[in-house]
Amino acid sequence: MNHKRRWQRRAAGAKAGGAAGVKQRILALLLALALCVLAGGCGAAPASGGKAAEAGSFRLAEELRISYLGPAGTYTEEAAQFFFPAPAALLPEATVPAAMADLLEGKADYAVIPQENSLGGAVTNYVDALLAQKDVFVVGEVILPISQTLMGLPGASLEEIRLVCSHAQGLTQSSAWREEHLPRAEAREMDSTAAAAKYVAETGDPTVAAVAAPGAARLYGLEVLAENVQITDANKTRFYVLSAAETEAGRGTRAVFAAECEANRLDDIIVEIREAGLELVTLHDRPAGSSLGAYRYILEAEDPQGISAEQLNRLKELPELRCLGCFVSLKKRN
Repeated sequence: MNHKRRWQRRAAGAKAGGAAGVKQRILALLLALALCVLAGGCGAAPASGGKAAEAGSFRLAEELRISYLGPAGTYTEEAAQFFFPAPAALLPEATVPAAMADLLEGKADYAVIPQENSLGGAVTNYVDALLAQKDVFVVGEVILPISQTLMGLPGASLEEIRLVCSHAQGLTQSSAWREEHLPRAEAREMDSTAAAAKYVAETGDPTVAAVAAPGAARLYGLEVLAENVQITDANKTRFYVLSAAETEAGRGTRAVFAAECEANRLDDIIVEIREAGLELVTLHDRPAGSSLGAYRYILEAEDPQGISAEQLNRLKELPELRCLGCFVSLKKRN
């Protein structure tokens, strides 16, 4: 069933519902407009190809389902709540591939995953997971300021901490602080910062602490031992908002591409991006795993005026290049 028929069915149902149905339709319209703005603006009526913004707006009268890298209390959860202010069912998953699987299996409307940190760089295993999927698209981005917090059991003190747990990024971002204040403490990598906080709460060991978001302390009944343990206050993380449907051209100022080629071909691709009227803004490389010198790249390019279908179609003609989505970026203030 296409989107037009689905809309007609829902509109008919709302009309039959009387006053309650009218209220629901108004709410759906307002929230659809909000999501449309988040997806890149509503300068033109969406065509059938604009599935990402449309599909989400049809569920807004009910409740969006957002899969994300959990558990509860992660920065990824905060990013999901910031991008989707409407009522939403948050579905925490243990891994990024599991969150993306929710999209492909129809269990979630969107997924939110970390992509890059200003201190730790690209989260390479999550980048690899995105590159491995052919039917998942980037439709939005959130940039969060990151304030890492050291937390432990109530009554614990810095002097007795011998083990610090966190996500790899949390350990990297707090490395200088830990070397100065906890030189004897070992570091242990966990699946997420919130998983580290949960582990501390479950162990009941006052010598174990976690580096996590401040909200994780409240969620898991821990005590904040030190605030702002990251290397710099400029610490920020980018999160991708993913969908199983691609946003149509003209609804974003940024586009992300995947390229698989030898390194000497990359210059030509960058020139093509520039000649299409886009400016390259980020570039990450990952080994293709096929031969020496063969790499997979993620390239992001932007046009502040909005990326057109003509620009995207020109770049899609390059055999090495695959468009992963067109989107806008939202920044949360400190």
